[in-house]
Parts: sequence; structure tokens; C-alpha cells
Amino acid sequence: MWKLKVAEGGEDSSPYIYGTNNFVGRQTWEFDPDAGTDEERAEVEEARRQFYNNRYQVKPSGDLLWRMQFLREKKFKPTIPPAKIEDGEAITHEKTTDALRRSVHFFSALQASDGHWPAENAGPLFFLPPLVICMYITGHLNSVFPEEHRKEILRYLYYHQNEDGGWGLHIEGHSTMFSTGLSYICMRILGEGPDDGGQDNACSRARKWILDHGGATHMPSWGKTWLSILGLFDWSGSNPMPPEFWILPSFLPMHPAKMWCYCRMVYMPMSYLYGKRFVGPITPLILQLREELFIQTYNEINWKKVRHLCAKEDIYYPHPWIQDLLWDSLYISTEPLLTHENSRYITIGCVEKVLCMLDCWAEDPNGDYFKKHLARIPDYLWIAEDGMKMQSFGSQQWDTGFSIQALLATNLTDEIGPALARGHDFIKKSQVKDNPSGDFKSMHRHISKGSWTFSDHDHGLQVSDCTAEGLKCCLLLSMMPSEIVGEKMKPERLYDSVNVLLSLQSKNGGLSAWEPAGAAEWLELLNPTEFFADIVIEHEYVECTSSAIQALVLFKKLYPGHRKKEIEHSITKSIHYLENIQMPDGSWYGNWGVCFTYGTLFALGGLEAAGETFRTSAAMRKGVSFLLKAQRENGGWGESYLSCPEKTYIPLEGNRSNLVHTAWAMMGLIHAGQAERDPTPLHRAAKFIINSQLENGDFPQQEITGVFMKNCMLHYAAYRNIYPLWALAEYRKWVPLPSKA
Repeated sequence: MWKLKVAEGGEDSSPYIYGTNNFVGRQTWEFDPDAGTDEERAEVEEARRQFYNNRYQVKPSGDLLWRMQFLREKKFKPTIPPAKIEDGEAITHEKTTDALRRSVHFFSALQASDGHWPAENAGPLFFLPPLVICMYITGHLNSVFPEEHRKEILRYLYYHQNEDGGWGLHIEGHSTMFSTGLSYICMRILGEGPDDGGQDNACSRARKWILDHGGATHMPSWGKTWLSILGLFDWSGSNPMPPEFWILPSFLPMHPAKMWCYCRMVYMPMSYLYGKRFVGPITPLILQLREELFIQTYNEINWKKVRHLCAKEDIYYPHPWIQDLLWDSLYISTEPLLTHENSRYITIGCVEKVLCMLDCWAEDPNGDYFKKHLARIPDYLWIAEDGMKMQSFGSQQWDTGFSIQALLATNLTDEIGPALARGHDFIKKSQVKDNPSGDFKSMHRHISKGSWTFSDHDHGLQVSDCTAEGLKCCLLLSMMPSEIVGEKMKPERLYDSVNVLLSLQSKNGGLSAWEPAGAAEWLELLNPTEFFADIVIEHEYVECTSSAIQALVLFKKLYPGHRKKEIEHSITKSIHYLENIQMPDGSWYGNWGVCFTYGTLFALGGLEAAGETFRTSAAMRKGVSFLLKAQRENGGWGESYLSCPEKTYIPLEGNRSNLVHTAWAMMGLIHAGQAERDPTPLHRAAKFIINSQLENGDFPQQEITGVFMKNCMLHYAAYRNIYPLWALAEYRKWVPLPSKA
């Protein structure tokens, strides 16, 4: 059986592992063939069977394997009877409390020993195949992916293949050439045959989809790069990525320092491989794939003429003519100048991880840098009932910050004191204590001292909203008895967090996520991808801005003497930003969650924290109107992920509601004082949440809820517990409820 291991690492596991924080927050999976009883193994198989049978109805996993493990280890048994609200029945304080306590007890049992809440953070289907390709090229496939790993990788591919034979950019998306081509190659590398290989003839169905849509010459640019690396495409068929770009003078508007950090860290290792015209070993399998993936005979393809081809299913951001002209000019005029600096083995995300790792191998196959990369691969892998997938990089701190705030909102401290103390300890230990080493500003890195990352301390990359949520937790817990929640964080470390937040505010009042924004917007015209938007430069975001407002308001209340005027000015500017970016229908576009419901939750929370009210704020009134109009007949809310790429509100089909969306809308309305005006919409929403609760206190997994770069969805598996729990807690706190008596 598979087992999740927490906070383990060091020389016992690999001499090439290096950590900065005793591996607090680290999550890795281990397979033990002798573990588990027959009953426990049968439970896992049943979870897999149920997912497979319902895979076209609910596409995100329930993240059940580690949950089964934790609940078993902690001998968790629900003791509070389920609460149900009948039609026409008033919701009482007692029934709400019962439902809340059941949720709290269940969720507390899912906390790891180091204080964080593990959870899957995956969903894009182009994350894992490049890792398999990299291991195939470098000769480490069998050592990194033993038999049980390969079995679970294939399971993941089979379970997320669309009915038409292809794979989407993400698990809920329509089929694309990018993910379908990479998934087909992945299956072939893992030993499946081209004609009858894979469950439900997965390979032959995938190959038919590829050929029916023009063949692999219609891969988008990232796909062409991976095919070129693997020896399935000629580099002359890819748009140029000249290494000279990285030594351009800093005064130029397109200098790398002006790029979004993730964009930099994808195209820098890509340009190294392009500069070398790197090609992996041409094995018999590669020769077979050359015959399987293309409509034309491989040796007769005119590579120069296929550079701009891209399947229509993959195009979200069509390249403007000026960009194609730029690529054509570079193609004609540029000769490669090879420059490369080895990347660190810990990178900022899974796409960058594989490229940097391959760069290190291409430079020195036996070098320590590559070996350090290998040792960190387990940090990216995740197992659930739908198989093994590659995570973005883990959401440990992000999920834990919200989990602690949700638990605090319940006012059930007597029942959850140890969980709060463990979570507090994790958050304190996860704060980044130092700036990047060396002359980090010359390497285009921003300050990180005092920040929190999305995942854990070792990740090291500051994020504004993660910092704000971490700061909020520490401030809230500092107001509680230390004998219950542990010692509060020292003021100097709180000051460092404030400094990070203030440094990431733009002139327009909004906060960016990772680094200061400010590069020219026209640079987005040079977006080299076909399936993402807004990736070239850093931008401001409603969620980051709102989180910062809430944190700074609370900080100013507790530490009124520290940078008071700067903080007040920052909050004022942030409010103006929120008001200025509101949509005509009263909503706000959410950048990291689906979509207008999520953005509106954050905006209303920021406005409330800054002292705005329904009476004084037109923006708040418009936001409330948007939410009330979107409520469904069953009391819930349900928004399609298509809202994100289409940038307009699209409800879920079939009048369906989603529990997480319902919780977001409910909390947004409570922020805006709905309980005082008319609590009826809140009662209807609470009834929907309470009646959806499962017998053990869990909530059912529904549609995917996270997003990035407008067009790719991300599965936050912990959200189905955090937000319904949090919404019920706020409902119980702010809405007057009758007593059963």
C-alpha cells in the first residue's frame, strides 16, 4: 500500500537532499508491498473503482488515500449524529453547531504531525509527462519510477482520458494536442503498445485523436520543444529561443528582469536546450514514435513550414501578427551563443523543475546538481485514488493558513486547542527568515525575508497573499492564550512580513503576487504560449490586494506605532484599486479560483476590513447584488470553470450548485452585512451546505475550484473541507439563529 510520509528527509534518505527547516511541510509517498490488511486494501480498490465509474461526472479526485491512512492511524470515529434541515424547517443554533462540530472534528483529524494539512494540488495534464520523458532521456526511468509508480502513472492517464480519446490541458478541459501528444508518448515510454496498449484501448484512441487533428506537427510551442528534446521533431520546426536574450542590456523594455518570474524560469532553461540543439538518445522507441505521431512521413516533413502550426483546440491566446514576424526575423537572423548557468535543484514549480533538471544533466550527467534534482522529485509526486500525478509544487502553507482561520472562526477552541497549536507552530516555522543569498537583486530576485511561500520553507519564493494570510494567522493567534496555541511570533518577524507586503504594492494600489509589477503592458503581446494569458509580466490581483488589506488592518490595530502612515496610505490605495477593477455587473474577476464568485469573496472581505459598509460603499452594494442574482434555487451557487477563460460569468450546467462556491458566496455576503439586512439567502445557503455533509463530517468532492493564467485549472482538494466549514462558522457567528428550546 501507499503511505504518505510527512516532514522526512535528510541524509538517511539521500545524501543529495538539502533542507533549511528540518523538512517541516515536506510530503512524500512511499509504497510498502506488505502494508495494510485485506480490508484496507479492499477499501483502496473500492475508491479507485468508484472514481473510475464516475470519472466523467466528477473529474477531480477525492484525495482519499492519505485521508484513509490518517483517519485509520488516529482511530477517528464520528460521534455527533448527522444534522438535516427539512423543507420548511427553521435552522436552529443547535443543528448548525452539530454540523459545524462534525466538520471540525473530521478536519482536525486530517492534520499532519508537523501541523499542516496535506492535500493534492494538481489538475493540469501536461505536468507529469515531461518528467517521464526527462527520466527516459537521462536513463533514470526505472530507478525513479519503479513498477508501482509506473502502474499509478498509467492509472492517472487512463482515468483522465476524455471520451473522444484525448486529454485536456487540465482534468476538466476539452482535449488538446499538447496534453494528448505528451500523454500518448508517456504511455509508450511506460511500455504500452501503439495499437492495443492501455486500459480501454487508451493508446489507439489517443493516436486516432492526434492523427484526426493534424498530427504532432500541430503541437503548440511547448509541445514542439519537448518533441525536439526527445528527438521527435527537428529544432528548426520550433520558434527560436536564443540564449543571447539573457544577456540583453537591462535598459531594453524586454529585458528578462521585466518578465514574470515563472516565465523567466521556463524560457531560460528552454533557451539553453535550444542553444545546444539538445536531442536525447534516438532509441528504437523514438523511431517508432516518429512513425506513429505524424500524418506525413517523418523524413519528408518541411520543418520550417510547421513552426506556426497549432491545433485549434490548443489556441487560447492567438499570436498577433507582430509576434509571428518577430519569430520569423529571429529564425532568419539569429545564431546561437551558448551561455548557461546551472540551476539550483529546488525550483519554483514543476514545469521549471523538469527543464532545469534536464539542463543540469545535459551539462554534466554525473554532476551533483542533477543528483540533487533527482532527490527532490518525490516532493512533486502525489497519489490519490485516480493514480499518480505531478503537483504544481504543493499548497501546504496556503491551505494551512486558511484552515487555521476557518477553525478560529468556529469559536470551538476548547475542542481544537491542540490542532491550533500545531498549525501555529507550522506557520511560524514556515516563514522565510532571510533574503535570497548573494547579490540577489542583480539576479532579478525580490526580497523574501518575512514572507511565506505557497508550500513550505524550503521552496523559498515569497508570495504576497500567502504572506498576508500567514501574517493574519500569527496576529489572530497572538491574541489567544499561549498555553493553548503556543508562543506568539516576535514583533520583528511580523515587521518583516509587513515590509514584504508594502514592497509589492504597485502605483495603482494593487498588489502583485511574487515580484513588483510595473513592466509595460504591451509586453504581453510577446506572450510565446498559445494556451495561457498574461504570463509575460507580473500583474496585480484582487486576491493579493484584499488579503494584504485584511492583514495590514489587523496589524495596525495590534501594532499602531509601526509604519502607521505608510500602512494607512497603502490601505487607502488598495481600496481604490478594488473599486477601479470591479466589473460592470458588480463582480470581481478571480485569478486563482473559479472565478467571479472567488474574486468577489476577496474583494468584499477587503472592503469590509477597511471599514467600508453596504451603506457607505457603492462597490460593496454592487458586489452583493451580483451574488444575490447568482444564487440557485437550491440555495447554493455554482460557477463553471469556463468563466475563467471566457472572462464572463457562466453558471454550472443543469442548475447545479457547488459547495465551495456556495461557501465563498455566503462568506462574501456576510462580509457585506447581509445578516443584518435579510438573512434569508444565508439560511438557504446554510441549508444546502448542512444537508450536503457526509456521515463522517466530510463533504463530497465536486467540480474543480482553482485556476491559474486564465485558462488552466488547479485542484485544491482541501477546499471542500475548509470553506464549507468556514462558511458555517461565520454563519453561526453572525446570523441570529433560534434555539431548539
